[in-house]
Amino acid sequence: MFLARSWRAPWFGRLLAGALLLAALPAAAQTTVKIGYNPVLGSAQLFVIDGEGWAKAEGLDLQLIRFQGGGAQGIQALAAGQLDAYLSGVLPLLVARAKGVDVTVIAAAAAEELQLVGRGPLLAAAEGADFRSAIAKFTAEQGRKPKIAAQAQGSVPDTLLRYWLKVENGVDPETVDIVGLDIDAAQQAFLAGQVDAAVLREPSSTAVRDRLPGAKVLATGQQFMPGQPGSVLAIYQLGTPKGAAIGEKLLRLHLRATELIKTHPDEAAPFILKALGAGILTRAQIDRALSGASGSFLTDPATIVDSVAKLQDFELQLGTVKTATPVTELFDLAFYNRIAK
Repeated sequence: MFLARSWRAPWFGRLLAGALLLAALPAAAQTTVKIGYNPVLGSAQLFVIDGEGWAKAEGLDLQLIRFQGGGAQGIQALAAGQLDAYLSGVLPLLVARAKGVDVTVIAAAAAEELQLVGRGPLLAAAEGADFRSAIAKFTAEQGRKPKIAAQAQGSVPDTLLRYWLKVENGVDPETVDIVGLDIDAAQQAFLAGQVDAAVLREPSSTAVRDRLPGAKVLATGQQFMPGQPGSVLAIYQLGTPKGAAIGEKLLRLHLRATELIKTHPDEAAPFILKALGAGILTRAQIDRALSGASGSFLTDPATIVDSVAKLQDFELQLGTVKTATPVTELFDLAFYNRIAK
């Protein structure tokens, strides 16, 4: 008995000493990453990454910063050096680059996100008619221009709406009263009947049509513009060691999240619901929004470069922007290809 105890004691002592040493060691260092986003389905990859805890496993402490302004608020934060990354609309990033902000797109997140949803007299005028005729009929009958909610000038929703009106329908945007509102305000204005149509993303499009069964989609994302550019993943100061390290880890997680959303949307849905409004939205609405948008999730930034250039050219025609930013300078396709392919 004595021999057995004397044999075990040193071993137990070493084990106890090792446990105490491990307990005394500091936790693995986490890199804080402040990432701005818009509360839309196009940011779903971020919600999955955060909800699954994948970022912490990669040594990233994600701090999600929510913006409502279609990218403008995020750009201001980037310019002030308050963000490390950005997941939102792509067009404001061109303006940021033109102003000297060191931000680079490393991946797409979603395309063909936007829909034009109509209600009331405008919807009635549009049924069975081209949109140019619908606007003329509405104006004659109602004695005013139709009101359409989008977001601030220079945002993807505003520019795309004007593009669709002018290029696809031959409609002068001045014949429509385009109201610039943030994301939630546009939805509320549509529900309250303050506007006749609204440019919406999912899950707002599904939610408003559930509450207003008479509302319908007047233009799908593909009808707006095939391959319309939407949300992108961008990194602040990608050329620095910190930016490159954050970018590589986030891109790997972004690819992983996109695959989960496309192949197992049922697993992704709870994280998306929590981020976008549990208690306001339902799981069924998220499921339907994901089902309708399953083809819009993508990662290769090369797929949207041409459409981004097309919209920037249109902004120059409108005078929304004064100087073109070389679109290829905004994207780092080699960074994506090195990690994703």
